[in-house]
This record gives sequence, structure tokens and C-alpha cells, in this order.
Amino acid sequence: MTMITLRDSTVEDEALLREVYASTREQELAMTQWNDEQRAAFLRFQFDAQHAHYHQHYPDASYQVILNDGHPVGRLYVARKPDEIKIIDLTVLPRHRNKGIGSGLMDEILSEAKKDGKAVFIWVEQTSPAQELFKRLGFSKIEDDGYQDLLEWRPKVANSVDE
Repeated sequence: MTMITLRDSTVEDEALLREVYASTREQELAMTQWNDEQRAAFLRFQFDAQHAHYHQHYPDASYQVILNDGHPVGRLYVARKPDEIKIIDLTVLPRHRNKGIGSGLMDEILSEAKKDGKAVFIWVEQTSPAQELFKRLGFSKIEDDGYQDLLEWRPKVANSVDE
């Protein structure tokens, strides 16, 4: 049985975070005619832009590294607000996917949201296999930008009947 834990990311995690980001672009980059240097430059530029965007728009979010038995396997970025939890990014490196890591983390987030009565939101690429996970967990699509879907999960409210 493996132990999944989280720790805050630090500047020492930059290489890992860049690797995690690059793993999300592999399929897309495979379709280009770029050489390794061009791909690396693109990934550097895109990671830097995403990293700056996230920290500018979500300065109070938690930026964490996912650990599997103490070994880094991904990243989880979450912004918690009084009435919602926004999952900014949940990415597990390809070699560690389909082992229950993402679903286990989602179970924890949904338990927190249910306890606190909060909605949960996440943008997911329309072609991502993770779409199935979120559907299985009870998320619904509420917006579509042509590339990604904004998914929402809300805790079920118990019906009260006055007798």
C-alpha cells in the first residue's frame, strides 16, 4: 500500500514542476515538426507564463507537490474561497497515472467541500482522459471554451420535510 502525501512546493521543485507541466503537452508537441531545442523553448515559455498567471490570479492558493511514498509524482494547486474550492491544477506524471492517486486526492477535496458546504470547480481539457474521473465523481459541465470544460461539483443537500 502506497502513502500519498502533499507538501508545499519550493523553488527547489522547479525542475519537477517543469517536468509535470511538460507531460501535459506531450501529445500536442508530438504533432509539431519542432526540434528538441524548439520544444524546450516553447515549454519554458509556456510554463513561465502559466506559473506567473496562477500566482498573480491566485496568490493565496496552496501550491503543493504530490508525493507517493515520499517521491514526487505530480502537483496539486488549489484556491480555497469562503464558498468554493477551485482546483487550479491537478497533474500526475504519466508513469504514475491510473494508480488511484488523482481520485484519492479528489475524494479528500470533495470530503472537505461537503463538510464545508462548498462547490468545487476545475477546468479540464475536453480531450483529457481525466474527464471520465470527474464524471464518475459527479461533476457536471457548466461552461465550454472550445478547448476546456469548466466542471462543477456541489454537495448534495439533504431534503428536509416539515411534518
